[in-house]
Amino acid sequence: MKIGTFTKTDDGTFTGRIATLTLTAELELQPVSDKTNDKAPDFRVISADTNAECGAGWHEMSRNNKAYISVKIDDPSFAYPIWAALTRDDSGDISLYWDRPKAKRNDAGETADQGTTL
Repeated sequence: MKIGTFTKTDDGTFTGRIATLTLTAELELQPVSDKTNDKAPDFRVISADTNAECGAGWHEMSRNNKAYISVKIDDPSFAYPIWAALTRDDSGDISLYWDRPKAKRNDAGETADQGTTL
């Protein structure tokens, strides 16, 4: 599900807006120039309105060898962080996509959140 559209500036910052039914935010993904190790984020996610840091991003490669940025957005008001992918789509736009995580399965092959049948 597409939840945002971004543009890339000359300095490598991505600026854009995400919008869902309950959340609208102007965000910037600012490149990290002083990474301390290979697992450190490549980007800091910053609220354009408040300048508060609200996430991070990492360069990744898909199974199809397509580059994207894995983005984690978090806030104290969220029950869970939002994990999404920033990628150039087929139309050439830079878009942020989110998918609901799949339910985990138990050993019996049923989803973990299924109840007992009455």
